[in-house]
Amino acid sequence: MVIAALMIDLRALFSNALCLFLGAALAIDAAPASAQDREVPYWASMRFDEVNMRVGPSQEYKIDWVYKRKGLPVKVVRLREGWRLVQDPDGIQGWVAQSQLTPERTALVIGEGLIDLRDEPNPSSALKWRAEPGVVGTLGECRANFCEIDVGGRSGWVLSERLWGAGEP
Repeated sequence: MVIAALMIDLRALFSNALCLFLGAALAIDAAPASAQDREVPYWASMRFDEVNMRVGPSQEYKIDWVYKRKGLPVKVVRLREGWRLVQDPDGIQGWVAQSQLTPERTALVIGEGLIDLRDEPNPSSALKWRAEPGVVGTLGECRANFCEIDVGGRSGWVLSERLWGAGEP
């Protein structure tokens, strides 16, 4: 009788532990997706070196474009069951699986010619280095028409009008 009661208690303990483990695993797995389940439009970036853009929100649709640029910023304009309708810097729109995107904010240098990256958010601040159009970096804070950007550990302040992915989407 005591052994039977002990077995029942062990089964209950095991069952509860299994439920807790599965619940924690699901919560961890769902974190990146829930970070992207928010009001559109919003900024996101490519999670991998190669990301497929499709003509519709499913693996059934043909691939329209393959991005080969990890960190490229995109504007998410619509949500649909694990898929995101995104707009790239050229204005092209297509569907990308949400797992291929990250909510990390990045920015792309746009416009003509080199852009100055300064020590402070001020046009007369010391010049740190220059970047050319097409450079992608991690976006920091923005203020006074400038945004801080980090490209491979080299950071500086740049005019926000020269960054695609900065400001409100």
